[in-house]
Amino acid sequence: MSTSRTVICLLRNDLRLHDNELFHWAQRNAEHVVPLYCFDPRHYVGTYNYNLPKTGPFRLRFLLESIRDLRNTLLNKGSNLVVRRGKPEEVVADLIKQLGSVGSVTFHEEVTSEELNVEKKVKEVCAKMKVKVHTCWGSTLYHRDDLPFPHMARLPDVYTQFRKAVEAQSRVRPVFPTPEKLNPLPPGLEEGAIPSAEDLQQTEPVSDPRSAFPCSGGESHALARLKHYFWDTDAVATYKETRNGLIGVDYSTKFAPWLAMGCISPRYIYDQIKQYESKRTANQSTYWVIFELLWRDYFRFVAVKYGNRLFQLKGLQDKSVPWKKDMKLFNAWKEGRTGVPFVDANMRELAMTGFMSNRGRQNVASFLTKDLGLDWRMGAEWFEYLLVDYDVCSNYGNWLYSAGIGNDPRENRKFNMIKQGLDYDGNGDYVRQWVPELQAVRGADVHTPWTLSSAALSHAHVSLGDTYPTPIVTAPEWSRHINKKPSGAGPSPRGRKGPSHTPKQHRDRGIDFYFSRSKNL
Repeated sequence: MSTSRTVICLLRNDLRLHDNELFHWAQRNAEHVVPLYCFDPRHYVGTYNYNLPKTGPFRLRFLLESIRDLRNTLLNKGSNLVVRRGKPEEVVADLIKQLGSVGSVTFHEEVTSEELNVEKKVKEVCAKMKVKVHTCWGSTLYHRDDLPFPHMARLPDVYTQFRKAVEAQSRVRPVFPTPEKLNPLPPGLEEGAIPSAEDLQQTEPVSDPRSAFPCSGGESHALARLKHYFWDTDAVATYKETRNGLIGVDYSTKFAPWLAMGCISPRYIYDQIKQYESKRTANQSTYWVIFELLWRDYFRFVAVKYGNRLFQLKGLQDKSVPWKKDMKLFNAWKEGRTGVPFVDANMRELAMTGFMSNRGRQNVASFLTKDLGLDWRMGAEWFEYLLVDYDVCSNYGNWLYSAGIGNDPRENRKFNMIKQGLDYDGNGDYVRQWVPELQAVRGADVHTPWTLSSAALSHAHVSLGDTYPTPIVTAPEWSRHINKKPSGAGPSPRGRKGPSHTPKQHRDRGIDFYFSRSKNL
């Protein structure tokens, strides 16, 4: 093997060439560059508390697509993606030995314990083998070093305080240019086969035509999605009005799965928003995309501040709550058999497609933690298993909020499943799409089948407790909304964009969990 200096770029959740500091740095510091991805066996075991599979079929398919896409991109630039199965620290040690020319290993820093443990082990291996380590920060819109807080311990515990400080005092760094050509691999280095789902003991998922995310993994697909949503359709200009939708692809940006794997950079999205605002239009909707990216940043910085408390039963507030661990209730929730149609529709969409709207996530999380009183980690680990856009910080941060033990000091919020269903799926089209047993129940009645007369049920071919469950729980506050349902099956208020509309009174509501001052959710 060549004795020239070689850099290994250890890729993890940064599967892109654009705005990627690793490539930018490696190009300037080595004759040969080894872009490396390791299928770490620790990602394919059970979750920590409930032993659910850590990586489910939808995310694995998206990952494999992203790896294939990155390999093609790198091949077109004169390089390749080296793929190995094994623990990164062991793979890196083997490559250093095999190549004999490695001067440095570079990677992006992560923030949670399992990823930090990998970084520690890679650093130990490199120190032992006298190889330098160069780390970068590239997962957030605002760079960690540019935050207006002297130390992460001073990060505000309320999102709005964080957002206002950052917007007033920090700036978003410019994107790194995409290299025209990449330095080659060292001669003779095998690229390595990309494993199949079966190789990783996972089944290939079945595509569902109802999916709100029928998209493929990979940087090229992420960039195409942005072009479609911004420049081809101008959908971004109405994002704030449509973002609470439930049906269809274009009610929201759908950037989250690509952001989670680093197929698209938050800074690139920001840069494109700024261009769009100067060339087309700047309004609340275009700003709201940035507002969302800041949420993502915030959850990541919260994870830096609080460490493993993110995963602990008592949460960030160290608060004791008598959570239940009732597997019968949990199974009904995860399988979409709670007898509450709005919850069931969302849970089935997740199980069948790996995706669920933001509105749906808020509701099913509130239902699990507040209505069923189950251990919030059951829900967090089920989402970790199934979500195509699973991001450790956003997932656990949101579940902590839902459970009322996050870092926001305001009192608990509880969502009213019936009111939410009527507000966001007023005609019941979304429920009927995912709960076919209720297909013949017309209009908003589909949200509360247990309140219908036996004649109405029999007319709709529904037998409660037989073809569809009776509710496993009912909340007293639901009754306030049961008699307010709009009647009949009128036309969908959003036409082809799907039936879910955003009522005027909800349009300015904060984005993720429980930031409304309104008690009447």
